[in-house]
Amino acid sequence: MKQNTYFKTFLNGLLYENPSFVLFLGMCPTLAVTTGVVNAIGMGLSTTAVLICSNIVISLLRKFIPDKIRIAAYIVIIAGFVTVVQMLMNAYVPALSSSLGIYIPLIVVNCLILARAESFASKNTPLPSIVDGFANGLGYMVAIVILAFFRELIGSGKLLGYTVLPGFNPMKLFAMPPGAFIILGLMIFALNAIKQRKEA
Repeated sequence: MKQNTYFKTFLNGLLYENPSFVLFLGMCPTLAVTTGVVNAIGMGLSTTAVLICSNIVISLLRKFIPDKIRIAAYIVIIAGFVTVVQMLMNAYVPALSSSLGIYIPLIVVNCLILARAESFASKNTPLPSIVDGFANGLGYMVAIVILAFFRELIGSGKLLGYTVLPGFNPMKLFAMPPGAFIILGLMIFALNAIKQRKEA
């Protein structure tokens, strides 16, 4: 029974309640950092790490955090892990850290992480909270990597910095914010069409 619960939690985070395609959480970094696949992977891994770690700590402390200060307490916990992630990135991948810029510190107030802390980690034991954090982080990363894939390919004719479409005339619009909205809208439309087909 527990395995079924964990599997359901995993599928919810990855597919049925995907943070970007279904719940539309954390849309600011989703649209801002998806100009390249490397940036998207970096943001996705950072967010996943913070989600898992903060979920564990909040789950462990859920009975000790007073209701009146719970949101402030969650933010302090999340900020601690974001600081660790930022310091590690500055030390080991400074180019990526510089490229992501302000969006790494802004993970602290990412709606996705606060939502999982409030709706799941604060009500569940550590193991389900780890599964929830991993699933939502993975769902978020998959969404932004797919978005970045199309934006980088169409906007520059490159992938991971390498030219993959020689002779292709890049559509610069897709490297800019309006392009992110267009591709995201098309992806959500495609996913909803697939869901409706399956339900029918």
